[in-house]
Amino acid sequence: MKAKNVNLLFAFVAVLLFGFSCFCISRINQTDNQLINCRNHVLEFTETVQRLKNKSESNHQNLVKVLHQMKHKAAHITKSSGNFLEKKVNILGQDETLPDHFEVLKYFLPHLRTAGKLYPAIATSQGRAGVSFALGIATINRGNHTYLKQTLSSVLSRMTPEEEDDSVVIVSVADTDKSYLKSVVRMVKTRFRKQVQSGVLEVISIPTLFYPQTLLDKKIIKSSESWKIKQVLDFCILMLYAQPKATYYLQLEDDIVAKKMYFTKMKDFINSLTSKDWFYIEFSVLGFIGKLFRSKDLTDFVQFFLMFYKTKPIDILLDDVFLLRMCSWGEPLRRCLQRKKEAQVQYRPSLFQHVGTQSSFPGREQYLKDHYY
Repeated sequence: MKAKNVNLLFAFVAVLLFGFSCFCISRINQTDNQLINCRNHVLEFTETVQRLKNKSESNHQNLVKVLHQMKHKAAHITKSSGNFLEKKVNILGQDETLPDHFEVLKYFLPHLRTAGKLYPAIATSQGRAGVSFALGIATINRGNHTYLKQTLSSVLSRMTPEEEDDSVVIVSVADTDKSYLKSVVRMVKTRFRKQVQSGVLEVISIPTLFYPQTLLDKKIIKSSESWKIKQVLDFCILMLYAQPKATYYLQLEDDIVAKKMYFTKMKDFINSLTSKDWFYIEFSVLGFIGKLFRSKDLTDFVQFFLMFYKTKPIDILLDDVFLLRMCSWGEPLRRCLQRKKEAQVQYRPSLFQHVGTQSSFPGREQYLKDHYY
């Protein structure tokens, strides 16, 4: 009897243990399922957060882009007092976004290292970019003599409508006299209203902050040496501004005229070149007039010009950078100069002629002419 009771007890215990085991296994499986579901929810939540983050960053970038475009497009309403500057963006707040390629100036101009983000002042612009050609014209006050209107008339009138759509002409006022800036803006908005509104013509101003204080001293600024130094900086700043706008950059001056169909001839000649290893193309033999560069190379040129801006005029520096980049160490100079014809391509006849007689240097007259024009 006792043995039978013991067997029944063991059987009962076994049933209980089996039932408890099944219960535990069920709970474990349920817990595992809950953990799996929880993990899936966490992954789904993480993915949702990441999507929201990406969308937020995208919206932020779009907002910054729109604000940047608005900075260029939203002009200050012209007042009767004659305030022509649409937007001053020469120094921006740290939270504002603009192209940072002007930061290169801080390496060579120590007085700018404590400044904020640098950018020229925009007098009038539609923010045109993504075109094939940017034409840069630096101008300063020549007193009673002015050639800028004639230059712009020649350059703009000899473009076809299609060529206008694929280019931007940038006038950079590099003069500390604000009245000259106002006169230039008034002139272009009156004489070239259509081109200003379409975006093919824009005017910028170089703030005095960009220049070392020594170049702004009234006694020094009239010296020939300081004039040449400032001119190099003027060209460098204009190049940096134009670089992101176009595939090619053409350097002009404010006292030239262009041949008829110059733009078409220039494009056709570039497309006809079988070698793409050219350093720059020369459409005029005079000084820095009519020199065409690939925009992607402008930073390298600007860095070299800034490195030696106190030593030589910019057209001489252009020859120096050619010798430095194209001539091998120990190579005879004659052999290097033979290759110059391939790298420094010359177009004849010249497409631009110098017409100014009153130099941008005060009191000096010059009668330089391009004999290949």
